[in-house]
Amino acid sequence: MIITEPTPNPDSLKFLSEKTISVIGTEEFQKKDLSKIENQFVKNLLSVKGVELILLSDNFLSVKKTKEISWDALKPTVISHMNDYFQTNNEPILNKKNNSESNNLSTGEIEGRIIKILDEKIRPAVAKDGGDIKFKSFKNGVVHVELQGSCSGCPSSIMTLKQGVQNLLCHYVEEVKSVEAI
Repeated sequence: MIITEPTPNPDSLKFLSEKTISVIGTEEFQKKDLSKIENQFVKNLLSVKGVELILLSDNFLSVKKTKEISWDALKPTVISHMNDYFQTNNEPILNKKNNSESNNLSTGEIEGRIIKILDEKIRPAVAKDGGDIKFKSFKNGVVHVELQGSCSGCPSSIMTLKQGVQNLLCHYVEEVKSVEAI
């Protein structure tokens, strides 16, 4: 059974499943990268008119749509794609890493503390809204992160980034002076 939840981004909707969607963590896929994507479910869903990006996590999938299509038109299509997949497959949609992804960042002590705060205190809250936040770099007191899923392009994401993420990181990691999205 698929249940939907709204997110703070009106152009994004969270689809929760009782089945496991991803066993490899949270991954985002964008329509602009369609030709590079190997996963057939992801390709099919991104090919749907109005779907701009999807974010897959352990038990949910977030879809960000274009403004030209309504949720009334798109929501049943997404649910149908998910149900069709799980009726014919007894495995998660994502069960192996994309070869082009490089999560093997060499991290120093400060970066390690930043990543720990992101993973333990920030990512769970962001996931509740159908999004994700990924550490990209730390240099000269500035943390660069990437907002994904529902957070990408959300009207309130800058406020969340500055008032939430930045405040937490500055509090726990004294070397952090600011946080910027890339």
